[in-house]
Amino acid sequence: MQRDARAGLQRRALLLEYGTIAWNAGEAVLTVALGIAAASLALIGFGADSVIEIFASAVVVWHLAPGHDTDSPQRTALALRLVSIAFALLGVVLATLATRDLVTGRRPDESIWGIVYLSLTAVVMFGLAAAKRRVAMRLDSAPLRSEATMTFLDGILATGTTLGLALNAAVGWWWADPAAALLVAAASLNEARENWEEAAESAGAAGEP
Repeated sequence: MQRDARAGLQRRALLLEYGTIAWNAGEAVLTVALGIAAASLALIGFGADSVIEIFASAVVVWHLAPGHDTDSPQRTALALRLVSIAFALLGVVLATLATRDLVTGRRPDESIWGIVYLSLTAVVMFGLAAAKRRVAMRLDSAPLRSEATMTFLDGILATGTTLGLALNAAVGWWWADPAAALLVAAASLNEARENWEEAAESAGAAGEP
């Protein structure tokens, strides 16, 4: 790939990450506020997920920063390890909150604004994830590809939380949201494992122990 074309793709990737960080910063504040108002751990947990997503995006921004060798196996391995940690944190947070809700039978109040906002968030996250994957394939960037998966899971979580809140409001299925969160938690923990293994392979290629 020509140097100018690669630089253009890196700029596009950075813009996508900056957009993700900006959206998730606002999302964290808003969903936690809505969650407190509705006594909804689902919304509060979604705010925690947004903070973790910001961390993962910041790792990719660091990895793709101009003036650095983004093809360096050592730099790539470190970025993948950090993204793996973000996936693990996401999985643990979601599993903890979901298990608590299922065990205690906690029923959140209705949150129409939460449902509306999370529906919009799902559309935004799926769009960002698709755009990141396209750029990651052209750049052959493992950290960007992995973070795109986290953005996609964020969209899945938004969809599941929306359905959970809606089903609770409509038919009293309070368990739908924590059940969906557990599935996303399992997927996140699996991604954490795969990213850590990929980081080990990258480090091995660089001659690291």
